[in-house]
Amino acid sequence: MSAETSVPQSPVSRAELPEAVRTLLTDSPIGFALLGPDDAFGTVNGRMAELLGRTPAECLGRSPGDLLEESGGRSAAAEHRRALEDVRANGHTVRSRHRVSPGQVWDLTWFPATDPGSGQEHVALIAVRDGGSARKDEQRLRALLRAGNQIFWTADPDGEVLEDCPQWRSVTGQSPEEFLGRGWLEAVHPDDRPAVARAWDDAVLDVTPFDAMCRVRTLSGGYGHYRFRADPVMDGGPGPAEWVGTLTDVTNEREADELRQRLHQQLGEAAMRTARLQKATSDLAEALTAADVAGAMSEIGRSGVGADHTSVVLLDRDRLRLRAVAAEHDHQPLRAAFPLDHPDIAALAVSGGAPQLAASPAELAVLLDDAPEVRELVENTPERSWVALPMMVAGRPIGALRFAFRHPREVTDDERVFLEALAGQCALAIGRATLYEQEHSTAEELQRSLLPEELPEVRGVRLAAYYRSGSQHVQVGGDWYDAFPLPDGRVAGVLGDVMGKGIPAAAGMSRIRNALRALAFSMPEPADVLTGLDRMFSATEGMDQVTTLVYFVLDPVTGQLDLSNAGHLPPLVVAGNAGPWLLDTDPDTPLGVSSPRGHHKFFVQPGNTVALYSDGLVENRKRSVDTGLDELVGVASSAPPEIVGDPQQMLEYLVESMLEGYEQDDDVTLLAVQLPVIDSAADR
Repeated sequence: MSAETSVPQSPVSRAELPEAVRTLLTDSPIGFALLGPDDAFGTVNGRMAELLGRTPAECLGRSPGDLLEESGGRSAAAEHRRALEDVRANGHTVRSRHRVSPGQVWDLTWFPATDPGSGQEHVALIAVRDGGSARKDEQRLRALLRAGNQIFWTADPDGEVLEDCPQWRSVTGQSPEEFLGRGWLEAVHPDDRPAVARAWDDAVLDVTPFDAMCRVRTLSGGYGHYRFRADPVMDGGPGPAEWVGTLTDVTNEREADELRQRLHQQLGEAAMRTARLQKATSDLAEALTAADVAGAMSEIGRSGVGADHTSVVLLDRDRLRLRAVAAEHDHQPLRAAFPLDHPDIAALAVSGGAPQLAASPAELAVLLDDAPEVRELVENTPERSWVALPMMVAGRPIGALRFAFRHPREVTDDERVFLEALAGQCALAIGRATLYEQEHSTAEELQRSLLPEELPEVRGVRLAAYYRSGSQHVQVGGDWYDAFPLPDGRVAGVLGDVMGKGIPAAAGMSRIRNALRALAFSMPEPADVLTGLDRMFSATEGMDQVTTLVYFVLDPVTGQLDLSNAGHLPPLVVAGNAGPWLLDTDPDTPLGVSSPRGHHKFFVQPGNTVALYSDGLVENRKRSVDTGLDELVGVASSAPPEIVGDPQQMLEYLVESMLEGYEQDDDVTLLAVQLPVIDSAADR
């Protein structure tokens, strides 16, 4: 067997073609051409040009369809174009016939051929007039073109190599005796050899093309990556006449491909880490408490590095003790709090100001000087490997971010970089959460200080109040209520809302509350009180500080309730023996908007409860006021009798039922007054 070179790029001169192909083109009675990506002839022999009535020079750069159409053969031109389109579209061999003159018909074979140098797709065209030696030449040429690269080799119909191939042996160092037959398989890497031998046996048995990638032992003793390809050469009989194949060194391409895959994987992992850090930043921006931060970190730790347990360990103000906060769905820490010198990986990260890693319980024991707490941790938790990273603010540790895994594992350098960046984000979030918790606690204390510490006890009346601070802000809200007895034996009550947050709203609320009490003692009727508040409001409050309220005066003896409404929501009446309803009064304008104040009179029956409430009870981002009012009446109608009879339980029932399924985004304030049912037997 001799060694040949591959079919070169087209257009190409015949002198540049391999010897085996050049001989077939010159000496055999076949026509041959290579059509480039533009469907024009790049290589054409004399026989093919003669079929088209042209010289080879006239064919180069032209398509067969154009040449035939110029010669008047429109039907033949159309058939050539269809065959060419079919090959390019489907990538398989197409056969057609070309009639030159009566009695002279040529069989045409069109098939794809890839340029191994550039990778461009060409189409090879072979024309055969008779079926003897020309047909065998066509089959051999097709096999050579399909194999088309580097070292050529042949085998008999049974797949046995009978001809020597010096180029193969120069690669592998095998002797002729070692190479022949199926000895060439001995040069294939032992791990790849069974698959290559099986693929070769299947190809020989099924008479199908052979294509296999494997590692081949080279003369130096190492292994290179090679590609085997072979095609059967058919001569019209039941089986192949022989096999023609190639061996191509693809080591450089394989290494380049592996490098590309590694780079692609690294870029993908870097992109994923960046995306996870961005998600962490987004999630942490919404975290308002340390528990929220721990929950966000748990999700990122699980998706980012497969952490099974995540906790945020915080240093106290005295910088002597640590407090561990875990996500709700994680197992709780073995110790919720411990001193800074406690043998713990998080304490070590905080005190040392550097990341600490332990890939197994044995490594943790070494890290913590064989402290007995390591054994206690392993026996009582599923944790088997750990990472703790200090959280630093202004160069000082404020705690540590602690991850644990259920199985021993090493943390890669890339994972460590990712986790350190995550700890930096966590430190900022913890700083914000700590400030929020402090401000929110202060705001709640201030809010409650502006409300009555307790409601008065008035004979014949039961009073109840409920206040729940909104969870989405840290400033003082504008909701308020008050109730107090009047000198004439009646009881006054008010619930209002100063729009806005913070100190201005709190100051305005305090001024209105104090003014209302002063006016109520001198002229207690609701319309008079609101008219006086209008004058005070115009003198002391800004026009942008809108205030609404409902003010009532109830006579416990007669049940008469006098009420004025300055732009607030209608009171709810819950009756013990009838369905609930909203008091049908058109609200007047908010305070400060000059208008006559209405005065509404109702009678409250014994056992009935009148409830005032703020808009936080019925309105939120997912529910309009009108919808909320309808739902409020429906919820009240479903209250059990024992709830209806107790005003405090009634308010709590209304709040829990109305807020169920919704995120509370505003303060909720309620005030209720009830005329209890008088037990006549008790009076006797």
